[in-house]
Amino acid sequence: MRLLYNLLVYIAAPVAFFIQFWRSLRDPSYRERRQERFGFGSQLEGCSIWVHAVSVGEVQAAAPLVRALRKRYPETGLVLTTVTPTGAARAQSLFGESVTLRYVPFDLPGSVRRFFERIKPCIAIIIETELWPNLYAECGRRGIPLVLASARISPRSVRRYRWLVPLFREALSHGIVIAAQGEADAARFRSIGANPERTHVTGNIKFDFELDPRVPGEGGAWRAACAAGRSLWVAGSTHEGEESMVLEAHAGVLRQDPSALLVLVPRHPSRFTEVAALLDRRGFRWVSRSSGGTIRPDTQVVLGDTMGELMVFYAAADVAFVAGSLVPIGGHNLLEPAAVGVPVVTGPHNFNSEDIYQKLVEAGVVRTVAGASELSETVAGLLADSAKRVELGQRGRRVVEENRGTLKRLLALVTPLLDDELGPDP
Repeated sequence: MRLLYNLLVYIAAPVAFFIQFWRSLRDPSYRERRQERFGFGSQLEGCSIWVHAVSVGEVQAAAPLVRALRKRYPETGLVLTTVTPTGAARAQSLFGESVTLRYVPFDLPGSVRRFFERIKPCIAIIIETELWPNLYAECGRRGIPLVLASARISPRSVRRYRWLVPLFREALSHGIVIAAQGEADAARFRSIGANPERTHVTGNIKFDFELDPRVPGEGGAWRAACAAGRSLWVAGSTHEGEESMVLEAHAGVLRQDPSALLVLVPRHPSRFTEVAALLDRRGFRWVSRSSGGTIRPDTQVVLGDTMGELMVFYAAADVAFVAGSLVPIGGHNLLEPAAVGVPVVTGPHNFNSEDIYQKLVEAGVVRTVAGASELSETVAGLLADSAKRVELGQRGRRVVEENRGTLKRLLALVTPLLDDELGPDP
């Protein structure tokens, strides 16, 4: 089975490299440090703690874990890998020079070996879940503890992986510790071969994210300077196909509240120009955040084309629509607006964080819409009902606070493994 897998990986590698090249034509950041995709990079001295977070959301979720590990093991280097340039940029802004940033290599045997030889990990911690047989097998061959933190598998992924059960059974048998988000995730891991004795339910680490204490004040200041006296809603992390629906919804909102302002924040910087062109075609009066242009009383849309400001926009908003959910992307972080007390609206596709979605639904925090018409009606209704907004905002904050504690449970699994490798911190 492994021979067949590696044959398929070698066949797929040129395709993956071409995809990276194609993306680089629109986003030059994909050209940076391409050698790391094949395991090359500077040689580190001594062993390191390796944490992998695939993109922006996982990097943000990993922040409290990374800081806790840096505090407990200050003499041990920490390597943080991502897949996407946006994830790398977010990691750089959060951690600066306190960690070593790398792109994770393709799951080619040679690339994986070169990567391990250069960073010399004493433990590997994967945030959420990416199942890479060669990478996992290399941990097993080198006797490196592997922890899948805040791990999840969607029902759709289980079906897709089922035919590879023998391969993943081998990969998951190398002493891997699985810290699953929920019991359903733990059961799915067991169904593809995880050892039940090393499969734990610790919760979702995203509940333990650290809200920058400056964010509420910055959001309030931006609101006062740019949208005083106006209704304000945010569409965060939109994808292709969603902006059209969001703008259609905003047109409906404007018919009920002509002063309403939308902050539209595309997920990927490479699409900023495309979304700007869409705004022009739809005839909206808009200004881009990056231009520093004045938001006038007749401005209808602000294009959030900067990095790292989405939380500030959420904190400024009356209502937040969390995107990646009207199209089958799987949804983005619903907890970010909930944590700043903003009512949350989302689409039907939230399989990336189904446990968070279900908790918010059960608490009556989130409103789920199926398209532009429902989005417009829901947003307009919330903008017109300040008492309901306050109620939903309080519920959202309560859900976040009541579900914290995953970090503590995760560290209880990780620190004994690290202490065995490094010796307990004096």
